[in-house]
Amino acid sequence: MTDVTVNSTICDFVHEIHGELKGDKIIIDIESPCEKIQQMSHMEVPMMEILDIKDNYVMVKAQEAKCSSNCLVPCGILNVCRIEAGFLAKSLAQRSGPMCIEFK
Repeated sequence: MTDVTVNSTICDFVHEIHGELKGDKIIIDIESPCEKIQQMSHMEVPMMEILDIKDNYVMVKAQEAKCSSNCLVPCGILNVCRIEAGFLAKSLAQRSGPMCIEFK
């Protein structure tokens, strides 16, 4: 199981993303105060549909939920999926620490 926190400071929401590989799908559950993100919870993401940044299951679901283009949650979900699928080492992600966008 992989757990991440996405702190969306622009919209002032904190989202908890939980993912677990089951067979060839990654089960994603999200705890979020955002109604749009709540629509994306309980996803069964096909493991091989997370590789392309544009044409992938998570981005399609984000588009269907009408997420803003600056929403960080889809990126967080994709990172959880990549860890669960074995495409990104969990130890590397943990060692690297938080990801952020810094406005200057």
